Amino acid sequence: MLIVKKFGGTSVANKERIFNVARRCIEDYKKGNDVVIVLSAMGKYTDELITMAKDINDKPPKREMDMLFTIGEQMSVALMSMAMDSLGVPAVSLNAFQVAMHTTSAHGSARLKKIEAARIRRELDNRRIVVVTGFQGIDKYNDYTTLGRGGSDTTAVALAAALHADACEIYTDVDGVYTADPRKVPNARKLKEITYDEMLDLATSGAGVLHNRSVEMAKKYNVELVVRSSLNRSEGTVVKEGSNMEKLLVTGVAADKDTVRISVIGLEDKPGTAFAVFKALKNEFSKNNINVDIILQSVGREGTKDISFTVASEDLQHALEVLNANKERLTIQDITWNEKVAKLSIVGAGMMSNPGVAAKMFESLYNSRVNINMISTSEIRITVLIPEEDIEKAMNAVHDGFGLGA
Repeated sequence: MLIVKKFGGTSVANKERIFNVARRCIEDYKKGNDVVIVLSAMGKYTDELITMAKDINDKPPKREMDMLFTIGEQMSVALMSMAMDSLGVPAVSLNAFQVAMHTTSAHGSARLKKIEAARIRRELDNRRIVVVTGFQGIDKYNDYTTLGRGGSDTTAVALAAALHADACEIYTDVDGVYTADPRKVPNARKLKEITYDEMLDLATSGAGVLHNRSVEMAKKYNVELVVRSSLNRSEGTVVKEGSNMEKLLVTGVAADKDTVRISVIGLEDKPGTAFAVFKALKNEFSKNNINVDIILQSVGREGTKDISFTVASEDLQHALEVLNANKERLTIQDITWNEKVAKLSIVGAGMMSNPGVAAKMFESLYNSRVNINMISTSEIRITVLIPEEDIEKAMNAVHDGFGLGA
């Protein structure tokens, strides 16, 4: 049996935790399994590297940041291999160059294109545990790249797909996927299983357990995931295709404070105006992998209309620069923004066949006196934009409204 195991930064934050992970992986190895481990940088080491870089250069080149970031994962995998050696088990650490993880050249947000599995298979054939750097790759120029937020999850899933692994386990500091963040909703309940689509929508909506790109890849290559904790032995949550699973009305509630609402005021009320606005944004945003999320267009009045949309907080200044540069051409009278907002989402495959879900969500928010600014829906997700100060109250109200508590 071939098992891919991914451990996040908190799981390898210090000597004690490194040895805890080593012993856990050795247990599977001694049962005769082939084991491939994917590691993130230790603890908050990536944040330390960012601080060092910003101390040298306020706007460091993305290529050089990727070169710097690779240090973190290489430290983790080398120390892990040393720990296993001290425990009498042969292990080898490999970075993205040694494995040949080919990516695009978008520094800071590269996408995996191909993994050459020959080196890993050779090491497994020699009965070594293989410890691989997550989060990083190499482009066609043999420059290091990084995969962006949640990149180590994506590395693990990609390796599981390339190696045709029998299992892919994602270890975090929580012991599974919950109906809501248990730190904010005390009675949140752990799910035994969840579909790829539900997990993808929760990840996109702010649930930090898995990154959405890793879930997309797992769905594409049908890699079944198990999310569990490295700090205890409890059963985790299985993420898989949902054809035979019971479809819950609402599976989970997610919140995202990393968002800002931008309003473009006084646009000409004529065909093609919205296209012109978002084409201008797309031309710039696509270069920088910036996503526009909820979009709302007002009813036209006196020949003008307004368009509001949300982007991640870190993309606000870039969006404003693009809009201001095109203000006259797009007939924009004013641009406003609000950073004190948050997105609240409910997700559930059962929504497709059950009417009245939105009404129930809105009733729960009304009963808690939470005002809704914007609304967005899909087949299995409803998202509302609300005041940031109300987000925890709203999460608990909606969670209780749908009876999701333990």
